[in-house]
Amino acid sequence: MPKLKKKTYEKLLGPMEEELVAMARWVRVTGQRVCVIFEGRDTAGKGGAIRAVGGRLNPRQTRVVALPKPSEQERTQWYFQRYVPHLPGAGEIVLFDRSWYNRAGVEQVMGFANKAEVAKFLREAPVFERMLVDDGILLFKYWLTTDQEKQEERLKERLDDPLKRWKLSPIDLAARDKYEAYTTAREAMLEATHTEHAPWTLVDFNDQKRGRLTLVRDLLDRLPDTRIGPAPLEFAELKHEPLEESYSVMQPIADYPLG
Repeated sequence: MPKLKKKTYEKLLGPMEEELVAMARWVRVTGQRVCVIFEGRDTAGKGGAIRAVGGRLNPRQTRVVALPKPSEQERTQWYFQRYVPHLPGAGEIVLFDRSWYNRAGVEQVMGFANKAEVAKFLREAPVFERMLVDDGILLFKYWLTTDQEKQEERLKERLDDPLKRWKLSPIDLAARDKYEAYTTAREAMLEATHTEHAPWTLVDFNDQKRGRLTLVRDLLDRLPDTRIGPAPLEFAELKHEPLEESYSVMQPIADYPLG
């Protein structure tokens, strides 16, 4: 299947962006709490998927959570504790760029968590999520899948592109030889945490544009009817002539002397 072209992607995404805006309005008006988890291998496309969901939404209502590695103090806490403050309040949408599932993935494969800690997490995660759902949080969990060949291609692109170089970390490079280990860890995680109250949805992201469209459509279809129209606003005529802005005109950069 040929990769989806940008113009086609934008044409297909446009109507769904309107639905997302309507969904966010419904969340705000009804006081719902929406939490979406984005997980996947390095370079799978989590950032682009998050932008597809939240790019048109009010940033005061929609938060992206991408936590750094835990501090020394956080390592002494209950594992889920550092994530709890970032959960949504009434009328909020939270998009997790990686989440508590770090323990079942990178922490396990790269040796940052031992077998006992991982086993404890796999027992506790469904219970933790049961508590969130029972309290009314709408929880959605997405795993973005990508083949190793495609992953290698994207890692090389990040290495060669100075604008994407910041995305490439030593951990990413060290993980290249652990593709199978990540697969084994993922399968164990899915078996333990794919539950009726908080199921996983796996989305093919070998073609990231198709993957984004699939994910957004699935998210919208799984939410209740969100058709709440915007509040009416009266755009009255000004009672005076429009005023001009007062400002100093800067020189074009080409006019500045060099050297």
